[in-house]
Amino acid sequence: MRIALTTLVVADYDDALDFYVHGLGFVLTEDADLGGGKRWVVVTPPGGGAGLVLAQALGAAQVASVGHQTGGRVMGFLHTDDFARDHGRMTAVGVTFLEAPRAEPYGMVAVFQDLYGNRWDLIEPKG
Repeated sequence: MRIALTTLVVADYDDALDFYVHGLGFVLTEDADLGGGKRWVVVTPPGGGAGLVLAQALGAAQVASVGHQTGGRVMGFLHTDDFARDHGRMTAVGVTFLEAPRAEPYGMVAVFQDLYGNRWDLIEPKG
């Protein structure tokens, strides 16, 4: 078994697509109209791995969860083979990093947030 998709509750499909595709460089792999304003939207990182289902929030409970899906903890771990390249590209397009890059025993890392405030680690693993 493997994790294929993870749902990310978002405020707006198109705003989320703009961030994940243009900001992070993810690939739009599916965008299907399901009727009634619902869509099946999937983005995947350019190097492969599990995709994200971008699900527009419906109802008060889902709207309240946007940006807080992990209670303030890091939600995602985005690996790169070139930290400086990807950090620089992401910074240039306006991705907000919450700290300066730092060297850890497991590699280079910096925490950034998505457009809703969910926290992610950008990591270049050692070895």
